[in-house]
Amino acid sequence: MTQTFRSKIEYGDFQTPIELAEKICHKLVELGIKPDIIIEPTCGLGNFIKASTHIFPSARKIIGMEINQNYINAINNEELLLADKRIKVQQADFFQFDWQSLIRENQENILAIGNFPWVTNSRQGVIHGVNLPLKSNFQKLNGLDAITGKSNFDVSEWMLIRIVQYLQKYHAYLAMLCKTSVSRKLLNYIHAQKISLEYCATYKIDAKKYFGANVDACLLLCKFDSISHNYFCDVFNNLKDKNYQRIGYKDNILVKDVFVFNKLKDLYALDSGEKWRSGIKHDCSDVMELSKINDIYINGLGEIVDIEEKFIFPLIKGSNVAQGRTQVTNRYVLVTQRFIGESTEYIKNIAPKTWNYLEFHANYLDGRKSKIYHNNPRFSIFGVGNYTFLPWKIAICGLYKKLNFQLIGTIDNKPTVFDDTVYFLAFDNEQSAEQALIILTSTLASDFYSSLIFWDEKRPIKSSILNKLNLSALAQRLNLVQSLQ
Repeated sequence: MTQTFRSKIEYGDFQTPIELAEKICHKLVELGIKPDIIIEPTCGLGNFIKASTHIFPSARKIIGMEINQNYINAINNEELLLADKRIKVQQADFFQFDWQSLIRENQENILAIGNFPWVTNSRQGVIHGVNLPLKSNFQKLNGLDAITGKSNFDVSEWMLIRIVQYLQKYHAYLAMLCKTSVSRKLLNYIHAQKISLEYCATYKIDAKKYFGANVDACLLLCKFDSISHNYFCDVFNNLKDKNYQRIGYKDNILVKDVFVFNKLKDLYALDSGEKWRSGIKHDCSDVMELSKINDIYINGLGEIVDIEEKFIFPLIKGSNVAQGRTQVTNRYVLVTQRFIGESTEYIKNIAPKTWNYLEFHANYLDGRKSKIYHNNPRFSIFGVGNYTFLPWKIAICGLYKKLNFQLIGTIDNKPTVFDDTVYFLAFDNEQSAEQALIILTSTLASDFYSSLIFWDEKRPIKSSILNKLNLSALAQRLNLVQSLQ
């Protein structure tokens, strides 16, 4: 990796084309925004500054901050910018700069505009980048979320949060290009912290066209004051679109389409009775997952595995669930517990070959990095309970961008299990499972879930969303009175 390319990644250096900067500024004028003070916190080559000089003629100050001195020099070498006495550009590290003092000194109608770095903190770790804030639990995550990886964040998310913390007390606007997912995370933060917000909107941007990036991106617009608490966001398909869909909150859950959701809100339940579960998590597929070829089990290391059948169960992966390949499988998984936290010591007595196999590969299993395995019985797994061993299941893969529920029974007279990309409902009889499938594949169920699911997310379908549909209430609406139990 060249130093130049490494630096581009580290600083999320995607310069905003002047064409796009001007379109955004014109849009702000169209919306009636007339700033007195314009601040671009990471101005780069200054295209938003250039656009602002002629699109916002009433602005008294145009302030640009940039860590890269070469960019500062390039801006200072442009005669048109040098001639505009309103412009002040200086070198500054965003993470060290005193933004609070700057904003306090310029309390008039403020517009913070620009394009923060599009890079995650985990990516910075890979390249040993230092363009990061001091480590802190700024998202207020609990211990489990941090342990399981939810603490990974876009650097722009941290920067947006910091700017919002200072702007929210004043009559101010934020107009920032960012990933669409980051815009929602910022709204979540504003909502959770009860920060004053008068209005919020996003306008979809063609990131492929302007930045060569295959990512959902938008212009995020926030209007702040000191009293309003309007926690919704109007979503437009582009800068010219007049029609919008509104995202907002219901019981602290962000809803993708408030208008559709409100029509179906009688189907919403904090506790629907039926609970979607996640598939098995073991983090050691080479040892725990087996292929069956000519009645011989082979693990991911290419070894023939001769162990008792008692702990071996047919496995269907998330991709197969999504594609409807669920009737047969040659994949199997070793299930060492029947509930989370159960001691595994008993395996050595009732299935000695299985225990010997686990001990022989202990270096793999004991070396699993996730902290969830620490202080738990040796050879533990997660995503297991009584529901795992029921004979009938309705399953869906969380990674795919469609609602595709599959009814799955036993294979080889054993209950089918799934990997941890799959969510499922479990039933002890086929009739109940079939009725649940009819309900889940109804148009009303599809509309309900579609009002909640953000399809651009890496894992759009989540158990927290699936569990919000009250199947019993929907069964009554569909005149399906037979019990789901």
